[in-house]
Amino acid sequence: MTITPLVDKSDDSARRELLDRVRPANWENPAPKPVYDLVIVGAGPAGLAAAESAIALGLSVALLERYRLGGNSLNAGSIPSKAMIGTARVVTGVRDARDFGGFVRAKPLVDFAAVMTRMRRVRARIAEYCSVDRLHAAGVDVFFGDARFAGVKVIAVGDSRLAFKKALIATGARPCPCDIPGLERIGYQTSETIFDIETLPARLAIIGGGPLGCEMAQAFCRLGAHVILLQNDPKFLPREERDAAELLSLALSRDGVETRLNTTVTGARMAGGVRLLDTVNNEVRTSVEVDEVLLSVGRIPNMEGLCVEAARVRADPAQGIKVDDFLRTSNRDIYAAGDVCMTHKFTNVAETSGRMAVRNAFAGRRRRQSHLTIPWCTFCDPEIAHVGMYIWEAKERGISVNTVTIMMQDNDRAIVDGQDDGFVKLHLKAGTGVILGATIVASRASEMINEMSVVMSAGIGMRDLANVLHIYPAQSDAIRQAALAWARPK
Repeated sequence: MTITPLVDKSDDSARRELLDRVRPANWENPAPKPVYDLVIVGAGPAGLAAAESAIALGLSVALLERYRLGGNSLNAGSIPSKAMIGTARVVTGVRDARDFGGFVRAKPLVDFAAVMTRMRRVRARIAEYCSVDRLHAAGVDVFFGDARFAGVKVIAVGDSRLAFKKALIATGARPCPCDIPGLERIGYQTSETIFDIETLPARLAIIGGGPLGCEMAQAFCRLGAHVILLQNDPKFLPREERDAAELLSLALSRDGVETRLNTTVTGARMAGGVRLLDTVNNEVRTSVEVDEVLLSVGRIPNMEGLCVEAARVRADPAQGIKVDDFLRTSNRDIYAAGDVCMTHKFTNVAETSGRMAVRNAFAGRRRRQSHLTIPWCTFCDPEIAHVGMYIWEAKERGISVNTVTIMMQDNDRAIVDGQDDGFVKLHLKAGTGVILGATIVASRASEMINEMSVVMSAGIGMRDLANVLHIYPAQSDAIRQAALAWARPK
């Protein structure tokens, strides 16, 4: 059986709508003010949050962007990837309907063009919240073009020179360049290009088993591609706890992803019109035939052409802009925020650091980045979320740890939903109810970890947490179950 591809002219309108909001073709940069209170370089999550905070303080603000407003998160990161993941979950729900008493006559068919059309509509809709019109209405002067420091108090963009009292560098990060011999010749995708493809690749190789690599492997596989996930480490998500990574590995295999751990891609070539990746695993060499390659091996800070040395700002090509605990650079009037300087390259961290930098610079605040309680999540199925310390981090600091674990198989709602893979694991300072960290593996871990972030930020201990009423039945009740399990012997 074949399916007729969706023909939808609204896809073109979604593209136009996005560009009208984040990079209008007819935009003319405004005449610069004599001096700005704050000039922000980069209009991703950090820069946008900083502009919003600065306007709220009554400051004059210029926002400089060389590509599109919204940064990686909107254009080639969180938003398009989660839109595809959402569609893939719906497809999987149809496939698994028989497990819930439903009946599906045939394997669900996917119109990949329609999937991408929906993704672009979602992206265009969300772009309204960071549109150039909204920024202009709020009083922000928006400049498009390549920015560069022309002195310790001056930034040039195009033919304009902008003087400032304070500046914020929020230029983000980009995918690491390719160092695999031959891969440039056969062609490959990165997170910046994969969401522009129009046809589902029959055979997709993903190099890199980090969060994006695993998310896209599962999503593309569920949408009908044969996916080979190549990881040179002994587990996926190297930063996460081993049992969490093992559950993810099982989930990927169950969905049909061909997973290859401890595997290094040594080269790429064309043979007889076919793309080949040459790999090695424990000295065993093989070749993999593919139709498309997604390279996902990390990100590096965006600093090229910025001329930070002219502003006496210290930086490292691999680590980014060097900042102190208050996000201030070596130039006391210049701050940095987001992926260009932060270890944790997440949208929530970028937004928070952007606001923090503005308040530290102008509102007399002295908030430290080291005091942040940072939650994050890998949006596979099940999701893997974490906040606070891992066990090995606590041990490195000489802190003894007790761990309480509740399996999702013991949570009534997870059983009812047929989503009982996973666990809630809370790490406590030994002999106390002080929560140092939490790892949650569950279908709704991204929502559940937010509760733990609030709990830890507010300093709520296990005894008080055990007394907090939760909705029943709810998967988040596994958190209360963990607190009860700790409190019961006491």
